[in-house]
Parts: sequence; C-alpha cells; structure tokens
Amino acid sequence: MTSATPRGSLRFRLLLGTLLWIAASILVAGWGLGNMFHQHVALQFHAELKTHLDQLTAQLAVDEQGQPTLTMPLSDPRLNKPFAGLYWQIDRLAGTGFPAATTVLRSRSLWDQVLRAPADSSANGEIRQHRIAGPEGKALGMIERRVMIDDLPFRLMVAADESLMFEPVARFNGVLWLALGVLGLGLALAALVQVIVGLAPLRSLLAALGRVRDGEAPQMAGDFPSEIMPLVVEFNSVLAQNAEIVERARTQAGNLAHALKTPLSVLANAAHVAKGKDEELACLVGAQVEVARKQVDYHLARAQAAATAHLPGARTPLLPVIDGLVRAMRRIHGERNLELVVHPMAASLLFRGEEHDLQEMLGNLIDNACKWASSRIEIQARSEHDQLAITIDDDGKGIAADQRDVVLCRGIRADQQIPGTGLGLAIVDDLARMYGGHLALGNSPLGGLQAILTLPMTSSCLGVKRIEF
Repeated sequence: MTSATPRGSLRFRLLLGTLLWIAASILVAGWGLGNMFHQHVALQFHAELKTHLDQLTAQLAVDEQGQPTLTMPLSDPRLNKPFAGLYWQIDRLAGTGFPAATTVLRSRSLWDQVLRAPADSSANGEIRQHRIAGPEGKALGMIERRVMIDDLPFRLMVAADESLMFEPVARFNGVLWLALGVLGLGLALAALVQVIVGLAPLRSLLAALGRVRDGEAPQMAGDFPSEIMPLVVEFNSVLAQNAEIVERARTQAGNLAHALKTPLSVLANAAHVAKGKDEELACLVGAQVEVARKQVDYHLARAQAAATAHLPGARTPLLPVIDGLVRAMRRIHGERNLELVVHPMAASLLFRGEEHDLQEMLGNLIDNACKWASSRIEIQARSEHDQLAITIDDDGKGIAADQRDVVLCRGIRADQQIPGTGLGLAIVDDLARMYGGHLALGNSPLGGLQAILTLPMTSSCLGVKRIEF
C-alpha cells in the first residue's frame, strides 16, 4: 500500500499535530510573557514617577514672601542634566492675586522649556496620569498632584521619557522570542525523533508482513510492543484459520474427485465391454465419460485455485516447473521430434501462488503449442514490475484474430480434427484471472500462435510496497 497524499501518512499527521501544538504554545507563551513584562515595566515606570512626585511634594515650601521653594534638591542626578529624560515642574494655579496658572519652579533638565500639561480640576492630593509631548518632541509619561500650601494652590508634575519604559521591553521581547525560537526548534527536533522511534515497531511489523507475503514465514514473528502485539496475534490467528480452511477444501475436493472418478471408471469399463454388442452406444458412452472426466478436472481445478489464489505466503519457483513440463512434453510428443527451446531466465523469478496451479496453466499452454506446432516451440519469461510475463511461441498455423477470444470460452476448440475437450485454454484463462493475471493470444514471430501468460510474481528482493510512517 502506498499513500496517495501526505495526509495519508501517520508520520505526517503526528508531526503536523505536534508542530502545530508547539507553535501555538510558543506563540501564547511569548505573547503572555511579553505582556506580563510590559505591565511590570510600566508599573515600575509609574512607581518611580510617584516616588519623585512624593519627594517633590515633601520638599516644597513657601517663604515669607509667598514664593515656593524646595528645602532640598531631588536626589536623581538626571534632573540636573538638560533633556536627560526625567523632569519635574511646579505651577501656581489661578487664585487670589493670580488670574492664571504660572510655572514657578522646574527642573534644570527642562532647560528653557516647560511641561504643557492638559487642564485638570482634580481634588487636592489626588494623583492623575497623562501622556504629553516633551522636549525634542519625545512622548512623556507624566503624573501630577494638586496641593495647597498656606492657602496657595500648586500643581506638581513629574514626567519621564517613555522610551525608558519601551526600550527595556523591546530588548526583553527580542531575547524572549530568540529563546522561544530555539526552544521551539528543539521541541520540533524532539518530536521528529519521537515519531521516528515511536513508529519503528510499525516498520518491523511491515517487514514481518512482507516475509509472510513472500512465503519466507508462515506467520508474523518478532518482538513487538504490547500495543501492537494483539494485532499480530489476531493476524496470525486469521492466517492459521485460512490455512485450515484451504486444507479442508483440498481434502473435500480430493474426496469429491475420488467419488466421481470411480463411477466414471466403471462406466468406461462397461462401455469398453459393450463394444462388441452395441458399438455406437459404447462409443457414445465412452466419449461422454471422457468429457465428464475433463469437466470434473476443470471444476476441481477452479475450486482449488479459488481457495488458494489469495493465500498469503504461497510462492513457486518458475524455472523448475518449466523444465519439468518441457521434459514431460518431449516424452509425450516424442514421435513428432519437436524442438522445445527454453530461453535463459532468472532463477529468482517466483510465481506468487500454488505450484499445482502453475503446472496446470503452463502444462495446458505448452501441450497446446506442441499439438499445433510444426517443429519448434520457444518458451521465455521476464519480470514486468510485480508481474511475470511468460511467453510461449510455436510455428504452427496459429489462430485467426477473430477466433482468439472464442477459443478462451469453455468447450470451444479451434479445430475439431485435433482430439480434446476445448477446456485447456479456458482453464488457463480462469486460473490466471483468479490470481489477478490474464492470458493473451497473438501472432508469434515463428509464424504460429503466441500465448502470453501474465501472473503475479514475488522474489527474494520484493516485499510489500513502501508505506510512509
């Protein structure tokens, strides 16, 4: 069996399912870890801003002239470096004597710029967050708080460049996805190894099945995992049951042949004895008895072939059968001095079937060629993929093209002058078809009839077809 598409392969299915699960798990893990780290950095970013805002609130004071001042400078050195990315600013809000909000203090890091915070009406002590544009057009994350000191309203703001938050996240994501990619590659390699190792018993099972198919073993044998062993046991049980059925069928066929041939022999003897009394009746009975014998042989051959045609493990070497039949035909047709030529053929050619059936088919074809040949018969065989092609040529008068299909019908003979029942070619054709082969008739290069018998073959180098796992 072969897989028509990759989807029919167990290896493809297992790998596809595992790789999809690995990819989905890595994507979810990457997204989740990246999102968690981003949230952590964002919380740290705003926590730092709040710390600076608390320091700014604690250091804010108003002097005797009502001017805000810081009792101590804030500790972060970035606040003293222009455009360092961290800023603070204090605005006096509109109130008594101040018609509009005015910036009264700011960090040196702002240099000559101010923070443009959106209008807000928050309650005293409440912290608000904003996202604003800062120096050099950079986006800033800002938090603010409104406080009252000596009945004077102030707005305190601390802001920082958002790149301080996004750059660590970007670096972390880069390292994270690189690590997850390496992990995914390792998991994919592990999945491949797991599939190969896990399916190894199936390849052993396939090899054992091939040995049964080629007739090297009567049953499947090997050390298989516990999950596969029940299948092996059931398969061997089926093989044993089939062998028992075939043996029973052979016994019954032999018994039937014996039961029929005995009365036929009695009738033949009676016809021979009656020749002196009623010559016409004796000849008629004798001829019909011979026809009945041929019919019995024909149907018994069909029954036996039907029982054994698909029996696994059956195989028969071709060359010894041909050599044996050629020797027999030389004795049977010795008075005609026929030249029977067997062309060289590989000794490894094996018929996937019973030896008796091969002898039945080739015997009929060679005997038919000897009856019709003038002086020469040639026999050759070759392999074509998983088929045996056995060719038998003679130099007789051949058969007309419009009569070739007719002579394959049971009981039809090409020439009534030659003794026979017309069952030979029909038996060959029926047996060949039961094995999945066929018989073809054509013109021989020798001038007579060419019979090409195609049958299933096996050899020591052939096993079951490759299956992808």
